[in-house]
Amino acid sequence: MKQRILIAGLICAVVAATGLACAQDQSAQSPSYELRLHVVSSLSGSHRAVPAVVWLEPLEGTPALPFVPRDHYTLLQKNRTFIPHLQVIPVGSVVQFPNADPFYHNVFSLFEGKRFDLGLYEAGSSKSVTFSRQGVSYIFCNIHPEMSAVVLTLSTPLYAIADGHNSFVLRGIPEGEYRLHFWIEGVTQSALESLSRPVHFSSHDLDLGPISAPVAGPMNMTHSNKFGNPYDKDAPSTY
Repeated sequence: MKQRILIAGLICAVVAATGLACAQDQSAQSPSYELRLHVVSSLSGSHRAVPAVVWLEPLEGTPALPFVPRDHYTLLQKNRTFIPHLQVIPVGSVVQFPNADPFYHNVFSLFEGKRFDLGLYEAGSSKSVTFSRQGVSYIFCNIHPEMSAVVLTLSTPLYAIADGHNSFVLRGIPEGEYRLHFWIEGVTQSALESLSRPVHFSSHDLDLGPISAPVAGPMNMTHSNKFGNPYDKDAPSTY
């Protein structure tokens, strides 16, 4: 496969919608490579695409590229939905949580990436959270159980978000040794860890082809409220 060219120097922040890395200094050049793969379900039946991300962790001896936060990131609450549902950000990013609904929300996360509880806040207001550590944050509303989002905080710009066919293309990879990591919505952590593998780039691009995972398709995560109790779905909302 055709070898790519990486422009060495200052690396751009990765655009979250594409997951592609870029560089700005054209004064020097060094080889870079491309990684392709496709996730297929190991379960029987037909399955639709799901939110998913892959990223490369540089191993010892491979320099890490900087992943610099943008000025701001936004997770909008509108029509009892978080927009976007999935967002990939660098460690240290500040995410705004504006409420564009005509009623209260209470955004919280009690999971691996960032634990927080923004409390009740009214329509037209906004609160913010600094995501200071790497990890996956599953985000919910304590009032509306149907609302969910995922913020994946990374320390590397070498990541890609799945397209509508569960395929990935990750470009601009410098030569070196890496570990490939996966996050796929609805797949258990143990299954995700079993998909992780070392990859090496030195002379050509890599196409890993189809990779089997227990992907069931889009699903609503079953979760408790911020107190660890089930939502009372029969009670009328006062907000």
